[in-house]
Amino acid sequence: DFDAKYLDDAADLVVPSGLPGEVDARVREMAVRAFTALGCEGLARVDFFVDDHGVITINEVNTMPGFTPTSMYPRMWQAAGVEYAELIDRLLTLALQRDRGLR
Repeated sequence: DFDAKYLDDAADLVVPSGLPGEVDARVREMAVRAFTALGCEGLARVDFFVDDHGVITINEVNTMPGFTPTSMYPRMWQAAGVEYAELIDRLLTLALQRDRGLR
């Protein structure tokens, strides 16, 4: 429910991930490959599980992640230095660059 997801701190956002460099790089690579393989455009969030041995498992590709200022997707971008308004501007710019039939 809303309270458990957004108010109870049930999910922690850890940025940077704290994963060893090679595991972090592999997760990033897998995220891009999953996004591309599925034909995603614009935005998506690729979620993973990483076990104690560094084994990486894709959990899901969320093509419409939460997008309020407190949602994980914009918070991850904020941690990378991209503020909410700038993120919206970037996504709109990408959308306008797409073929007209895909807008």
